Amino acid sequence: MKNNDEFLKQMENLKVPDVNPSQHQNTVKMAIMNASRSAALGVWLIAVPCYFLLCVFMFYFFHARMGWFAAMFSLLSGLAKVPFIDFLGPIVLFVLPIVCIIINVLSILHVQVKNIDPERRKVKELSITIKVKLWNIVLILVSLAIVFVFISYVMTESISIKS
Repeated sequence: MKNNDEFLKQMENLKVPDVNPSQHQNTVKMAIMNASRSAALGVWLIAVPCYFLLCVFMFYFFHARMGWFAAMFSLLSGLAKVPFIDFLGPIVLFVLPIVCIIINVLSILHVQVKNIDPERRKVKELSITIKVKLWNIVLILVSLAIVFVFISYVMTESISIKS
């Protein structure tokens, strides 16, 4: 019984922290998207472009003439010949990795704007923080590599057509 009384007395004598609710709105950092969900979605968004790049790499560098590599080439060339869905190839190979980049950047990036001096309203501080989430960063880098490969391919094709 004595321990209970001492415990209750200690609890009553505790100092309660002073909280200013208006200040907490400035310091709460929330991600725009969930990092694990965006990583899972990013894997699906770059699966087809990565598979296509693997097929191209195996077909041209290792001269692997396997059925599923040829099927990927025939599928994409067939899509390019149909007039109403000819835009589907560039969307799959270029837009999906860009969407993956955007989703994963939004999930690890936190932006905070707060007033430094209450007397001068125009003086503000911009704080940008990046959470280090390995899978999100790996997906961003892989998507950037895919976009770079396709941009360089389009540039070399346009140069070779002109000359």
